[in-house]
Amino acid sequence: MKKYTNTGSKDTRSGFGAGMTELGQTNENVVALCADLIGSLKFDDFKKNHPERFFQIGIAEANMIGIAAGLTIGGKIPFTGTFANFSTGRVYDQIRQSVAYSEKNVKICASHAGLTLGEDGATHQILEDIGLMKMLPGMTVINTCDYNQTKAATLAIADYHGPVYLRFGRPVVPNFMPSDEPFVIGKAIVLNEGTDVTIIATGHLVWEALIAAEALEAKGISAEVINIHTIKPLDEEAILKSLAKTKCIVTAEEHNILGGLGESVSRVLALNSPAPQEFVAVNDSFGESGTPAQLMDKYKLNNQAIVEAVERVIKRK
Repeated sequence: MKKYTNTGSKDTRSGFGAGMTELGQTNENVVALCADLIGSLKFDDFKKNHPERFFQIGIAEANMIGIAAGLTIGGKIPFTGTFANFSTGRVYDQIRQSVAYSEKNVKICASHAGLTLGEDGATHQILEDIGLMKMLPGMTVINTCDYNQTKAATLAIADYHGPVYLRFGRPVVPNFMPSDEPFVIGKAIVLNEGTDVTIIATGHLVWEALIAAEALEAKGISAEVINIHTIKPLDEEAILKSLAKTKCIVTAEEHNILGGLGESVSRVLALNSPAPQEFVAVNDSFGESGTPAQLMDKYKLNNQAIVEAVERVIKRK
């Protein structure tokens, strides 16, 4: 088993901020738009160093998306930033019409996604954003797992032409991906090779999947762990290659069980190689107020839940 080490826990939104700081220095076409959340989105350095390329839109998210779409016409690469709830649900019509349908090169960057937004509660904890975004034709959907990967993804999407939804979070989480790990849009990363079960995880659940794999190894179960950072386009080849060995899959995500990574994987299995699958996800409900740790435990989004799902799916082989 290949070991990944927490080199120092950090929040993924700070990885986005670091990526924006670097883009400010290296790509003069990159501009940033924020909906009154400069500190929360870690735009501080970009605003300080490139004030002429930073636009504070205020609490007017629909307007922000429209302005971003317009800026692309002049060759700019706009990065919009606000909470995931306000980046998607609040402005879905504007994204659909002005960005996706119009094929505009807008990067929709969303922090505070999922339950780990924490104490702000269900009104802010969007759990359906991946589903909303992946259904839009032409929209690339990325959900990063740690600080290093979020920074790498931020840099990568600037070079990619087309609309992108980049999802990251608020809490401090283990930073374990190598800082020099290439970020290739649409290409999964096999973190651990195994033969008995495939665990496909995204976002904050990737680290939990690695912990689960260690616990399973102690039980004599060999788990392959795949980091799916790009949910659309999905790396179907990597999924099917792993499935050919293990014959069963567990998916893990901080999202509603409906519409997320798990359903995308199910489609791949149904069309190519039907096999047992178990889901670790929020079971069709809203969240509630609490600390990130409390909520991840209550809604069974942790390594223990992954282990239990693996034990269930292996019995179905």
